[in-house]
Amino acid sequence: MSALPLSLDNSLEVLLGATPEPSPAVLATIVATAGSTYRKAGARMFLYADGSHRGLLSGGCLEGDLAEHAQDVARTGTTRAVEYDMRGPDDALYGIGAGCEGAMRVLLEPAHPGSPALAALGAAREAAAAGTPTVLVTVHDGSGVAYGTRLGGDDALPRAVRQAVAEATRLGASVQVDERADRPAASPGLRALVHWLAPPPHLLVCGAGDDAVAVVAAARGLGWRVTVVDHRPRYARGERFPGARVLAGDADALTEHVDLDRCHAAVVMSHHLEADSRYLLALARHPRPDHVSLLGPRSRRERLLAGDGADTAALLRGGLAGRLRGPAGLDIGAITPEGIALAVVADLHAHFARRQATRPPPLA
Repeated sequence: MSALPLSLDNSLEVLLGATPEPSPAVLATIVATAGSTYRKAGARMFLYADGSHRGLLSGGCLEGDLAEHAQDVARTGTTRAVEYDMRGPDDALYGIGAGCEGAMRVLLEPAHPGSPALAALGAAREAAAAGTPTVLVTVHDGSGVAYGTRLGGDDALPRAVRQAVAEATRLGASVQVDERADRPAASPGLRALVHWLAPPPHLLVCGAGDDAVAVVAAARGLGWRVTVVDHRPRYARGERFPGARVLAGDADALTEHVDLDRCHAAVVMSHHLEADSRYLLALARHPRPDHVSLLGPRSRRERLLAGDGADTAALLRGGLAGRLRGPAGLDIGAITPEGIALAVVADLHAHFARRQATRPPPLA
C-alpha cells in the first residue's frame, strides 16, 4: 500500500455522486491561483442552465458571476477562461468584495453527456473508488490546441503536457505547464494544469451497530472508501451503510475478508467485548493500518489489552504500540451517535492530513 498523502478532496463525489441535473452543465475548474483563495487549482464545480450549481470554487462570492459566463458557454458550446483578481482595490470593480487577497483563473467548458470533460471525471472517480491515483489535464491557454479537461493518458495531448503528466505521476503531485515565456506576445504559449489526484482514505469499521451507521455516513460524506465488517449478519447489511462495502464474517477471520494493507485506518466498535478483542488481535498481528481507534472508556481499553493471559497482552500491546488510540476520537464532549461520529472522523481527518487537532486561542 502506498503511504500518505491521501486525497481529502471529495469534489468528485460531490459532482458525480448525485443524479445528473436535467439542464445542460458547464464544468468550471480553477486552473491557477495566486495569493489567498478559498479553493486551489484543481477545484471544480458544475453550473447549470437553470441557474443552479453543484460544488463551490469560492465562499459564494464568485459563483454568481461564473453563472453568467456559464450561460454563454452552454449556449455557444465554446470553452473560455475567466480571471478574478481580489488582491487590492481593483476588487471593487467586480462588485464582489470578497477580501480574499488572491487571484484565480477559471476554465469553463461544456460538460454534457459524452463530453471529454465528463468522461475524464467519471474515469477519475472510478480510479478513486478502486484506491488508485489518476491524472487529469486541463488545457486553458495556447494556440493550436483544444482547451478543456482530459485524462492524462490521452495520446493526443501536446508533448509538453505528456511530459508533465509523467512528472506528476513520478512526483505524486500536481504540475503547472506554462510556456508563455518561450512564445512571442502575439502567439500565446501553452498553459495547462496537470492535476494529480491521490486516492481517498480507506477506513475499516469493525462493528456494524447503530452508532457505526453515523461513523460510516460521516466518512462517506467526505468521499472516503469504507469497509464495514461484523460477525452478526443482522447488522452487516448493505442497506444500512450506503456506499460502503459490508462484510459479514467472524472477527478471527478478519484478514480473510479484508486486505489490511489497503486500509489506512480502522475503528473497532462492535460493542461486543470478545469480538473487539479478536479484532484487536487480528490488527496487532499485522502492521497495517497505522491508525487504530477503539471506542469505549479507558477502563474497557485496559481490560481488552489485558487479553486472556500474559502472552496475549504482550502481543496486543506490542503489535498496537504507536497505533492504538483509545478512547476513539477527539475529546469534544460527544454524547450522541452523531457527536461521537463527528469526534471519531475529525480525529481521522487530522491524521490523514498530518495535522495536530488544536483550537486557536481566543482574541486577547
